Amino acid sequence: MQHTVIDRIEPIADDVVSVALRGADGPLAPWQPGAHIDLALPNWLVRQYSLCGDPADRERYQVAVRHERLSRGGSEYVHLFLRAGRPLEVSLPRNHFPLALAPEYLFVAGGIGITPLRPMLRSVVEAGAKATLVYVGRSRAAMPFADELLATYGDLVRLFVTGANGRPDFGALARELGPRAHVYCCGPAPMLDAAEAAFPAGRFHAERFRPVPRTFGPDEPFEAVCARSGRTVEVPAGTSLLDALNHAGCRIPSGCREGVCGSCEISVVEGEPEHRDDIGAPPGRCYPCVSRALSPRLVLDL
Repeated sequence: MQHTVIDRIEPIADDVVSVALRGADGPLAPWQPGAHIDLALPNWLVRQYSLCGDPADRERYQVAVRHERLSRGGSEYVHLFLRAGRPLEVSLPRNHFPLALAPEYLFVAGGIGITPLRPMLRSVVEAGAKATLVYVGRSRAAMPFADELLATYGDLVRLFVTGANGRPDFGALARELGPRAHVYCCGPAPMLDAAEAAFPAGRFHAERFRPVPRTFGPDEPFEAVCARSGRTVEVPAGTSLLDALNHAGCRIPSGCREGVCGSCEISVVEGEPEHRDDIGAPPGRCYPCVSRALSPRLVLDL
């Protein structure tokens, strides 16, 4: 974890605040567009937010947080109780939404989904690549960074205020793309589903707020062996690997508990995990908040 202090917290759109975090012990860890960090909030919750500032600024991180009306306690705490000057621990940046090298980009943002795409747009424009941002929101006042993006990038930005001029035609946008263009999309699930159906699969990249609903076989019990401690933990059907390990005293940091943030990633030494995450676990790793086992046991580097 990194020690930070809240430098500024200020409203930037309806129900959205920007939080600037200054490193308390010197420069912060570097990051690339698409990365996010975990905020360890004082109410014992851990929440993930995309970094939306300038990757060249090692003194500060910036995130933007929308106050969700059905908040599970994270966004509500940020909006109601966080204040400038408060110390806050944050994780090292993780990036499950990396920017591929391409000559042309289309960025599609829905509401608060602008946060990972803002530094992406900055990066590719500075690199001289062709870029367009399509930014969709229910009202202009609810779209963070909209005025700044228009002022900075002009005609590269197309705003769609759904209450006034409807939604973008993704089919038409797909026909405008060059053959090597990559599409990056972040926003609510219906928008992502429509975009995914319209754009070429191999060049479409999306970051979702919630996992895609999928069906798996029934849970089977298995053993989790902690290689370093020698402890064997029984994981019954209906109990996640993460909960079983935590209850046995093997404390694993976790955030979303839905397989989308990656904060609980652990190493698998032996056995075959059943990956149920939305990230795409690398070889030899799994996310125990959702992953189970296809073998009778998993040996973990714990």
